[in-house]
Amino acid sequence: MQNAPDVVVMGRSGVDVYPLQVGVGLEDVTTFGKFLGGSAANVAVAAARLGHCPALVTGVGDDPFGRFVRRALRELGVDDGQVVVDPEHPTPVTFCEIFPPDDFPLYFYRRPTAPDLQLRPDDLDLDAIRGAALFWATVTGLSEQPSRSAHHAAWEARPRRRHTVLDLDYRSMFWTSREEASAQVHAALPHVTVAVGNREECEVAVGETDPERAADALLEAGVELAVVKQGPRGVLGKTRTERVEVPPTPVDVVNGLGAGDAFGGSLIHGLLTGLPLEQVLRNANAAGAIVASRLECATAMPTADEVDAHVAAHSAPAPRLEDTRV
Repeated sequence: MQNAPDVVVMGRSGVDVYPLQVGVGLEDVTTFGKFLGGSAANVAVAAARLGHCPALVTGVGDDPFGRFVRRALRELGVDDGQVVVDPEHPTPVTFCEIFPPDDFPLYFYRRPTAPDLQLRPDDLDLDAIRGAALFWATVTGLSEQPSRSAHHAAWEARPRRRHTVLDLDYRSMFWTSREEASAQVHAALPHVTVAVGNREECEVAVGETDPERAADALLEAGVELAVVKQGPRGVLGKTRTERVEVPPTPVDVVNGLGAGDAFGGSLIHGLLTGLPLEQVLRNANAAGAIVASRLECATAMPTADEVDAHVAAHSAPAPRLEDTRV
């Protein structure tokens, strides 16, 4: 890419192998599609679709799937210059089953480890991380060494820099215990200014599932903006001076797996463009809903025009003049 990255995303990448048949178990599926995958890769693509110049810090194997990941990133507008090719570990593959509206089992093939968890501090372009307007990392990257040390090296390169985001992205299969995950998140929170996660992820991070208490605990831990996803209750955003809660966006779900990553890419866009917090969250909800209505993840990420149209179509109408009279 010609432009220096304004966004650096660090974390998982791989290949998603999704069934092209809905409501069928993997043992009976006969046709599949191959897509770019991994939460961090998806978030980077989502940011690119919204007009940013993201770079992805990740690892892939020295294999055909690794070559596919790097090519797909470039084609989707993501700088792959910080993708490390690991000669020892294969590129991860993830399978899913699709049972709308809310059952999407995932099967990760990442053992004994994955290239993105073998990133070392000396693999990082610290100048790019320091200079980016926004740095995004995920909790999964803290689950193993040497990736854990690499994440802390990245944070130390931009101490308490604005728009340093931690996606609380907790997946139990990557951790030896929930307690270990909690300890690592607790150690990470003082380094970041924004934390985003659902209620279970907030419980791992700060021991709270109630959205208000979780947001307050994240703020007490040092973040400046806490974003708590509440599922059918919408999303809560809270700073020390502002509280915003927006309702969910209605959608006919096809595959809900990429919705959170689309939310993340739109959150990045809203933070970097200085939108009011309420608009940031409305747009992020809309982006997630759009992707949930599509089969794939990375290639389903919406454009700004699509997000704007979705928000406009699902926003409550302004009250009429006679409704506001007293």
